[in-house]
Amino acid sequence: MSWKRIRGHDAIVAAFTRAVQRGRLAHAYLFTGPVGVGKRLFAGELAKALLCESAIGDRLPDADSAESRSPIADRRLEACDHCSACLQVTAETHPDFFTAARPPDSPNLPIDVMRELCRGFSLKSARGRGKVAILDDADDLDDPISSNAAANCFLKTLEEPPPRSVFILVGTSVDRQLPTIASRCQVVRFRPLPADDVDAILRERGVEGERRADLVRLSDGSPGQALALNDDQLWEFRTFLLKTVGSPRFDSVALAKRWRGFVEESGKESAMQRSRAGLALKLLVELLDDALRLSLGKPARITNPDELRDLENLAKQAGPERLMAMLDRCLEGDAHVDRRVQLVLVLEALADALGQKLRE
Repeated sequence: MSWKRIRGHDAIVAAFTRAVQRGRLAHAYLFTGPVGVGKRLFAGELAKALLCESAIGDRLPDADSAESRSPIADRRLEACDHCSACLQVTAETHPDFFTAARPPDSPNLPIDVMRELCRGFSLKSARGRGKVAILDDADDLDDPISSNAAANCFLKTLEEPPPRSVFILVGTSVDRQLPTIASRCQVVRFRPLPADDVDAILRERGVEGERRADLVRLSDGSPGQALALNDDQLWEFRTFLLKTVGSPRFDSVALAKRWRGFVEESGKESAMQRSRAGLALKLLVELLDDALRLSLGKPARITNPDELRDLENLAKQAGPERLMAMLDRCLEGDAHVDRRVQLVLVLEALADALGQKLRE
């Protein structure tokens, strides 16, 4: 059934099942945790289970009604995956199911998107079973670019939720939410998945060979991160990064130009370019970290003989202090990418800084 698609979050599934059985389902939840661990997938399966025509009864209980406080031990929270409601939720065409997210080409969550979500969510339930809404990119509600206009629009809906409604916000941490919004939600924390679960997901997606082991190690427990890193062009660029950073004649201008061209190949949307820049940065951080391990007399995690030789040369050339400084600068650059600083400036400044660290 539907929950079998969710790996590594059995405890959260059990907690929601108990909440439904005890009549303790909240009107708003904030899902937090690392990117790519399955928060959005879980939210979709939860919405399907709540709206399924054969799962938890005739309708969602009103959070303020006596019905909601009445325990129903045999009330199930699992979608059948076959009824019209399940099929419509999957296709995102269910009249009582709403989703919203930041457009790929937008730096923030537009007020128009939020108004449309709140307007539709405030209408009477079309099927009479209740309503479920998912807001992805909830971190963007605290974006100063939007002057919190979207958050203020959304706040009224949270303060006065429609009867028999459940709102699910998907973000990364409570700290990145406005206090007025976070305080009105029940926080559900998602943790990174065990390596075995990530490996199993990659197997299901057809990832085989040595690459899979590298992806599991680099994923930090995030299947989404692992799948995003499974890109042949990205690994070719990784080889270029290792050769360039480890070269005695480091050319920061050539690195910035190549890096800029690499991210622009992903498309015109800034979100895609930032994602690719961030993934390349993650691979560079891993290379520098392995070089640092070698410089401190520890074994590298990389076993490829050619790469290991390049890393040994970099470790001898830079030494521990320079490598640590380079790592710090890469992490700073990653933060700038995440904060949507102009990408060209971030890459040029980073390439120049790495060159300076090597020359010091």
